Amino acid sequence: MPTPDFSAMLRWPNVPACYGWLSLDQRGRWRMRGETLSHRGLSDFLNRQYAHDEDGNYFVQNGPQRVFVALDYTPWVVHLPAPNRLETQVGETVDELRGAAIDEEGNLLLEIPPGIALLCDRDLPALLPCLRLADGAVADDDALLAAIAREPGEVGALTLVWQEQRLPVRTVRRCEVPQRYGFIASPQEAPPGTAP
Repeated sequence: MPTPDFSAMLRWPNVPACYGWLSLDQRGRWRMRGETLSHRGLSDFLNRQYAHDEDGNYFVQNGPQRVFVALDYTPWVVHLPAPNRLETQVGETVDELRGAAIDEEGNLLLEIPPGIALLCDRDLPALLPCLRLADGAVADDDALLAAIAREPGEVGALTLVWQEQRLPVRTVRRCEVPQRYGFIASPQEAPPGTAP
């Protein structure tokens, strides 16, 4: 992943952080005050400057200022730009999957090196043939519904088969995803007088 430019912080170390302006939606699109950004240059800048702190707050480094990002779901969203290629919302190719989970809404989550990612809903139909049963058959609707209904943490009969990897698909509840994968979905400004 690209490393954001933090050099302006050395010249202006006390610029206050910005909250509540920028968000990342479930399809990996940047939103400013709820409006989807369409300017390619601005989106490219945000993608290059996207990072996180040690507490799991995601932000965009804008010169000396950190603009914290509210996440509609996960800090990473992956797409299938080609049949055998996954790519994050910032345009980086995903070469490794470390795990897979499905939530109660049928969203597919993929553990990638930078963190947990949501597969964009538009790409889910193309990836469904990669969800297999124990006998290797492609999972049908009944198997998918059974996986969604399992208790959180259970490993069901589904396996994600992706580029010679076979990953068991765990069940997770959406509300537990931030804590389980170590990120803050809605960064908040510290109250006045508290240590940052």
